[in-house]
Amino acid sequence: MEQRRLLLARARLVTTSLADRLRNGLASVPAEPPLVGDLPGVRLQADTHAAVLIAITDRADPGVILTVRREHLRTHAGQIAFPGGRLDEGEEAIAAALREAHEEVLLDPAAAEVIGTIEDYRTVTGYIVTPVIAVIAPDLALEPHEHEVAGWFEAPLQFLLDPENQHRRSALFQGQTRQYYEIVWNERRIWGATAAMIVNLSRRLQWR
Repeated sequence: MEQRRLLLARARLVTTSLADRLRNGLASVPAEPPLVGDLPGVRLQADTHAAVLIAITDRADPGVILTVRREHLRTHAGQIAFPGGRLDEGEEAIAAALREAHEEVLLDPAAAEVIGTIEDYRTVTGYIVTPVIAVIAPDLALEPHEHEVAGWFEAPLQFLLDPENQHRRSALFQGQTRQYYEIVWNERRIWGATAAMIVNLSRRLQWR
């Protein structure tokens, strides 16, 4: 009986599109309360709205597109991040995320099937970030922005969303102890706000 149940569950996964699985996951209640932001005192001061695109590739083992920021940038130099940036005046989060992804890696907005958004995350740099979830075709010819992005890569969605790979760390920041998450995949260190938004997505999707 148990084996039959597992086979039926796998069959449902095969016949359910990635987009539908993500929509169903986003419609569910998070397994745990979402992370709100970095240091409590600092996150209350966040007042600049921004958006990032969590682009998930539509393949048998879906992946997530991440960028590596150039070393000369004023903030978060050399760090791994989602494509994204601040909202222009009058712009909405979804439009901003798609625009920034096009600017940073030449992802055609028309090639992204937007699924929805998850909880905003407040950063120590004063941003209120809205993560926008979208599905894209695999193996697109993406190109990093020569002045902002050193490169990009695709990390397995299953690995990123596995709580066993989400490690809680702490460090001093402006004289206070800051708690943050870190995910290391293929010797690439994903941490801070990017890792926190992955944790929030994991809690919402409860991916299996």
